[in-house]
Amino acid sequence: MGTVDQLSEADWDTSMEVNVKGMYLMSKFVLPHMRKQRYGKIVNLASINAVVADKGYELARHAYNTSKAAVRGLTMGMAATYMEENITVNSIGPGLFESEMTIDSLFKHEDFIKLYNQLTPASRHGRKGELNGTIIYLSSDASTYVTSQHIIVDGGFTSV
Repeated sequence: MGTVDQLSEADWDTSMEVNVKGMYLMSKFVLPHMRKQRYGKIVNLASINAVVADKGYELARHAYNTSKAAVRGLTMGMAATYMEENITVNSIGPGLFESEMTIDSLFKHEDFIKLYNQLTPASRHGRKGELNGTIIYLSSDASTYVTSQHIIVDGGFTSV
């Protein structure tokens, strides 16, 4: 949490290390095997915060927004490069789901949760298991012609 002027450099670096470098390292080490077999599926975890931001100082997450947008950019670049080897690369943009990170940060702000639910056509946050279908689809042969896509799973939040 925090704005550019509030974040420490260490907090900024941690966000980039976890969210961007983690995707880079995973890809770096699986791609040689995928290229050898001329087939592979990479599904990167981004966020709706790759395309939208939270208003105000209290809920601002500038490092998080930046890192998730970088995951989206990495996904697009890799998808354009590796598709000719039958390797698809896509990303998922979850809305608000309960997780260790969100429970320790966003779910502490009852007003934020109430507003999120009001602004989301589904009137609630995501539930456990509701990302599974998207992950399975992007990981299966049903999506062999789908690459460089960012599939948002957010109960309609980004549509309003």
